[in-house]
Amino acid sequence: MTLPRPQGCVGHPPEVLRQREVKWLDMLNSWDKWMAKRHKKVKLRCQKGIPPSLRGRAWLYLSGGKVKREQNQGKFQELDSQAGDPVWLDVIERDLHRQFPFHEMFMARGGHGQKDLFSVLKAYTLYRPEEGYCQAQAPIAAVLLMHMPVEDAFWGLVQICEKYLPGYYSAGLEAIQVDGEILFALLRRVSPPAHRHLKKHKMDPILYMTEWFMCAFSRTLPWASVLRVWDMFFCDGVKIIFRVGLVLLKCMLGSQEKLKKCPGQYETMELLRAIEPRYMQESFLVREVLELAVSERDIEKEHHAQLRRWKDAHGELRCKSPPRMHGARAIMAAEPPSRQDLRQNPTIIVELPLGTPAPPPPPPRPTPAPGPSQ
Repeated sequence: MTLPRPQGCVGHPPEVLRQREVKWLDMLNSWDKWMAKRHKKVKLRCQKGIPPSLRGRAWLYLSGGKVKREQNQGKFQELDSQAGDPVWLDVIERDLHRQFPFHEMFMARGGHGQKDLFSVLKAYTLYRPEEGYCQAQAPIAAVLLMHMPVEDAFWGLVQICEKYLPGYYSAGLEAIQVDGEILFALLRRVSPPAHRHLKKHKMDPILYMTEWFMCAFSRTLPWASVLRVWDMFFCDGVKIIFRVGLVLLKCMLGSQEKLKKCPGQYETMELLRAIEPRYMQESFLVREVLELAVSERDIEKEHHAQLRRWKDAHGELRCKSPPRMHGARAIMAAEPPSRQDLRQNPTIIVELPLGTPAPPPPPPRPTPAPGPSQ
């Protein structure tokens, strides 16, 4: 995956970006009101793409990470100051250089990007020692760090692990296996040819969807598409991840002509490891994802059915995860924030010594004399 400069509203003239920035600043200043009364508008603006200059702040508000940070002030610093479990630290250390090695933040071994990534991942192992560290958390944390300070990235990671994708990073990977079966069941309706082909060749969903889902497509899609998918994911939750997976499977395996290229399991896996670029292109993918009629209700209905099947085949899940939250509105409803939690901190603070008078306003600019008439 190539990593160009930050983007997300590609191709729009600067004045359009400025207008979107003003609209997002207005929303962030009255976030609780917008989420309560104009959530559809927030959703529409996430679908259009969050302005790059405000993406990190918007993700933090959408995920509830801002509220979590305000309600746990000093917690990250406390975790960061602790030594951590040497077993986890060794694994994390070995993974640092593998995360976006061509991105300027993470190029240098021991550089500030790798140090911040280490801090976020170490802090999570201390915050949730029963979970520890999973390799798929590293690219998630790295993408967050590209858009926000280290403390904010930590709370963003906490929200993804606990609210959006609970159980994904626990030992045994039971939650991801269940979601693989949900994806496969939904594929029957979305693309019967693709479903029949995968079933015929006995292809367990965990073979092809694990990295897609656990890394939220951050290691699969072109960068512009990753950002657009994440904008929608933070707003609408895991249904966006399911829809992206279904679109890719439908596009790659959805016709007899395409299936001729992969007569067996090996060829099918090779095909799904090399998704055609046109299907991952930003505008095409976003349009297909928005048009695909797969709802939260569809996912939850299938989730209950798959849990029953899992129980019959394997017994109870060993890792009891908290319930999944389907996006920003569900998270806010479950943990209502106070106005103080949502208050934006100023980006730039100028401190003057006590007793220092405020600087005088600049003198008015002289009006130029009119030139000769043409």
